[in-house]
Amino acid sequence: MYTSENIKRRNPVGSSTTRDQSLQQPQDDHHHSNSQNRASADPYGQNPLKPAFQQQQHQQAGGYGYRDHYQFGYAPPRKEYSANKYIRFYQENDYILIPTLLTLVSFWTRFRDIKSSDIVVWDEAHFGKFGSYYIKGEFYFDVHPPLGKMLVGLSGALAGYDGSFGFDSGAKYPDIGYGFMRIFNAFFGAIMVPLAYWTSQELRMSQTACIFAAVLVLFDNAYLTISRFILLDSMLLAATCFVFFCLTRFRNERHDPFSLDWWLWLAMTGVAIGLVSSIKWVGLFVTALVGLNTIEELWDLFGDLSLPKTTYIKHWAARAACLIALPFSVYVASFALHFAILRNSGPGDAQMSSLFQASLNGNDFRSNPLYVAYGSKVSIKNTGYGGGLLHSHVQTFPEGSRQQQVTCYHHKDNNNNWIIKHAKREEVPEDAGSAPRILRDGDLVRLGHEQTNRSLHSHPIKAPVTSAQWEVSGYGDDSTNDANDEWVIEIVDENSRHPKDGQLRSLSTTFRLRHRVLGCLLTAENVNLPQWGFRQIEVTCDTRNRTNSPHSIWNVEQHWNDKLPAGEGNLYKSKFWKDFWHLNVAMMTSNNALIPDPDKEDVLASNPSQWPLLAVGLRMCGWGDDAVKFYLLGNPIAWWGGTLSLGVFALTVFYYIVRRQRKFQDVSPMEWEQFLAAGKLLVGGWFLHYIPFCIMGRVTYLHHYFPALYFSLLLFSFVIDHFVNRPAVSSKVRNVVWGVAFAAVTFTFLFFWDVSYGIRGPAAETMKSRQWRGAWNIIDDHKPNTFI
Repeated sequence: MYTSENIKRRNPVGSSTTRDQSLQQPQDDHHHSNSQNRASADPYGQNPLKPAFQQQQHQQAGGYGYRDHYQFGYAPPRKEYSANKYIRFYQENDYILIPTLLTLVSFWTRFRDIKSSDIVVWDEAHFGKFGSYYIKGEFYFDVHPPLGKMLVGLSGALAGYDGSFGFDSGAKYPDIGYGFMRIFNAFFGAIMVPLAYWTSQELRMSQTACIFAAVLVLFDNAYLTISRFILLDSMLLAATCFVFFCLTRFRNERHDPFSLDWWLWLAMTGVAIGLVSSIKWVGLFVTALVGLNTIEELWDLFGDLSLPKTTYIKHWAARAACLIALPFSVYVASFALHFAILRNSGPGDAQMSSLFQASLNGNDFRSNPLYVAYGSKVSIKNTGYGGGLLHSHVQTFPEGSRQQQVTCYHHKDNNNNWIIKHAKREEVPEDAGSAPRILRDGDLVRLGHEQTNRSLHSHPIKAPVTSAQWEVSGYGDDSTNDANDEWVIEIVDENSRHPKDGQLRSLSTTFRLRHRVLGCLLTAENVNLPQWGFRQIEVTCDTRNRTNSPHSIWNVEQHWNDKLPAGEGNLYKSKFWKDFWHLNVAMMTSNNALIPDPDKEDVLASNPSQWPLLAVGLRMCGWGDDAVKFYLLGNPIAWWGGTLSLGVFALTVFYYIVRRQRKFQDVSPMEWEQFLAAGKLLVGGWFLHYIPFCIMGRVTYLHHYFPALYFSLLLFSFVIDHFVNRPAVSSKVRNVVWGVAFAAVTFTFLFFWDVSYGIRGPAAETMKSRQWRGAWNIIDDHKPNTFI
């Protein structure tokens, strides 16, 4: 059996045996003894995973924590200071001065000339409008969680904006403080830079590598561009960076469990997860990175037989509280605030339950006649999470019966209105002055579409998408109908203080509609029809008799009947947890429906295969000669270097593993452990943020790659740092490599300056030399469709 003593040590190329032996062995016993005493008295020396910036502070106090020497297993020399007082001041305070300078430059690049375009650019049309809804308190619906859009609304309120601007795409901004709103968003893009620097320190990179990682983020043209507009991306990116920083900071406290710092950074990681998940669900990818790291740590602790079981259980409890309960609390709190602010009826009402809508100011549902009767005009809403309104329109199914389409639709229009009629066999003439007959459990009805006079109909013809169920269509009229138009009302529940007496009430009574002939249930399971059905929700007649499925349960939402008195508004109140769950499922359903339309070319969309090699850019606005034009394009050197570093890291790990298997040790055990730990986090972060977009069906755009890019940029700096800080590499070579890297990134950023700050005049004249790749559409108006 081989032990650690059997491992052969080979000198790195270019190094001498004499030099290595002198470094690995003390000069004399006295020196060896002093070194041991200093190491034992040095807390950072005994704990190599302490944060780099704390080691740096310790060095300045005369300690022995210098990373570039400790990683090779020998005690470093004491740091010497310059006799020049200014240089000495910098040397003593560089851990503050460097990130401060980087942050100031970041603010300057992000804030500079931010009002150069006075029109609504790209998705400002969406997120500016959402901010307006918060200012006006009008309920809206969007596929993203509310925190980022609430911050947009806050920026508008702070700017003095009253919410009246429509944010139409390409519209000219009036005097609403849009510059301040853009600066507010740019702030989040700016703080990515110091976060990159501090995170690199926590990953044990050298000071030069930490600066280079920050510069990669600072001088990426895509990050710069996306940060300068009223969008959610800068908030999402800053929150992702913050989660990763907290994770690395907490990892470096893991050898001091349950200490104050350990608890602080564990809790901060949880808060950060809650924040990023409350901005966009893309934040769940970095949450997965934290989760996988936590599983690995708990597994390692499980293998520590010296750890008491009670302490191990405390580790589980601490992580459950801080990484599950705390983030969930933050996430729920963002929705509670969302519901509290948006108390007025707005354009997103139809996505919520009827009871929730009835509680909004300006909504007239509470004035509905309470009891539903024959002859009533109603809109009928599916109670399934994300359910829509029963709908029909004049278009027909292209296959199957080719009868009139029946769907579920989330927007309110007259095509959602139905007349409740007697079944043909039960038609009873009523006196004009008599009270209408109230509907009860078991009653047989026909539903006539108000706009087209077609009856809600089903028959044994396969549904267009869910082919295992029967098609539901609009068929016939008052003079032409049959038994397939007849439905039985089955009362399910009463969600008000009224008794459960089997009577059908608007808003609060839930019911099923069972086909009298087929015995199936009218169902809408949030399956989207193709483009011929306007991507509305498919309605089927479900033969599985799933009586408890919310997708087979309905309620009357709007109700008109002049013969019935108005209802009592104080009876309607929805529950927060039900509203919270309902909205989240509706968001997920709508997000899944954002798939590419094969019948419509989207010139802005791109394929994930195009992103790592920067084969695509994105025009963010109109491309007229008189317009200030913005092109979303990354720094090619940074992007290509980040992608290349992924392969280099993988090959390096493979090389080291093979060598170690042959008992050659090219790096010390401590450095190998740190190399793997940091690399796993960075590669894992990139993988978790990139691969999901390769397998999901939704439409994708270039900015979806930006969170993954952050991890590849840090990996780029990490890989260079690993290779240049070898004993065989001289300081001259190291300086040359870093100098070339800094210069390449900086000058490329300056070369593509105009894509971020605005292209003025004809693009063909000013940007011809920037067309490095044929797929970029900076000049020619074409859709890039290749990664080559």
